[in-house]
Amino acid sequence: MPDISATTSAPALGRSALLSSALPVTIAIGILIWAWRLDGGAGGPLTLSVLLGAGFGVLLQRSRFCFFCVTRDFLEGRDARGLLGIIAALVMGTLGYHLIFGLFVPDPGAGRLPPDAHIGPVSWVLAVAAFAFGVGMSLSGSCISAHLYRLGEGATGSIAALAGVLVGFGLGFATWNTLYLAAIDRAPVLWLPAMTGYGGSVLVQTGLLGGLALLLMRWHRPDASAAPTTSAGLRSCLFGQRWPAYVGGLLIGILAIMAYLRVAPLGVTAEIGSVARTAGAGFSLLPERLQGLDGFSGCATAVKDALLSENGAFIIALVLGSLASALAAGDFRPQRVTLGNAAGKLTGGILMGWGAMTALGCTVGTLLSGIMAAAVSGWVFAFFCLLGLWLTWRLQNRR
Repeated sequence: MPDISATTSAPALGRSALLSSALPVTIAIGILIWAWRLDGGAGGPLTLSVLLGAGFGVLLQRSRFCFFCVTRDFLEGRDARGLLGIIAALVMGTLGYHLIFGLFVPDPGAGRLPPDAHIGPVSWVLAVAAFAFGVGMSLSGSCISAHLYRLGEGATGSIAALAGVLVGFGLGFATWNTLYLAAIDRAPVLWLPAMTGYGGSVLVQTGLLGGLALLLMRWHRPDASAAPTTSAGLRSCLFGQRWPAYVGGLLIGILAIMAYLRVAPLGVTAEIGSVARTAGAGFSLLPERLQGLDGFSGCATAVKDALLSENGAFIIALVLGSLASALAAGDFRPQRVTLGNAAGKLTGGILMGWGAMTALGCTVGTLLSGIMAAAVSGWVFAFFCLLGLWLTWRLQNRR
């Protein structure tokens, strides 16, 4: 009698092999060809943006580098590994950024800021925007960068969240002039090296981050049920279980240094904001002039004058890199979304979009790149963002 089970399982095995091997390789080759063609093989900013974006997408996907998720892991299960991974990224980025700053601005006390670094004004507006962003993360289930990489994992609900982000950016542009005149135009732009020198800034930052790491390790409760696994071969090591958080954090810190040195600081909202600003201006929904906005460093949101910007290429490549990684690891699982779930993600996205526009960036642009640059605005954003996340999480648990 023929082996029916072997006969019927062959097509399934073939599809599995296609998804985990052929498609990821095809996507990777496509990314490389696209990157090469963008600048005619010259290795310009667009090419580098694609390569860095794809690498960022892989690192986010493999290490589950989501600010909301790792914070929730700690709040619910005292699992501090994800937060320690973020601290690893910040320490690595801090050291690299300060080395680069010494080349650009030899005297940090001379009143100059390093070019393009995400160092923003500090006021109550920043605190409110960061708080709103934290609330939005809790409602939508991820930060903006995580929603982008989860598109590559088949998380269709992230589409609703990102649509909300676009709406939120439009609302942010509509309220910008009022908030700018109320507080932002008089707010100080505080940069630690200007106050303490580079050596003092490194000591302050690494001391704060090291202290936070010690507290997290003290509160950490390891999951005894998670048995250690052994990897056999390179493929299992890369696309078996998720990477340890500290590995992802260190690699993201290195990628952030490379991005700042060659293209721009890491950020994922400049293109989203530019699309919203261009659409709002086209339909005459925004003020004719956004007071002082284009003079600040951060995730710049100019009206689009080109089809593909550097940040746009970075974001597209991020999603494609995450898709290739998820397919190779078997993490690509399209999800059905209910109306109620989509509404929550849309609402959270609107809050994140308004907060990111008003704070001149999100958890990547303002928090990650800002703290690496020793910007006080990055620390303020981190505190009030986590506060908004925590309070919303508490209210959701009580309900």
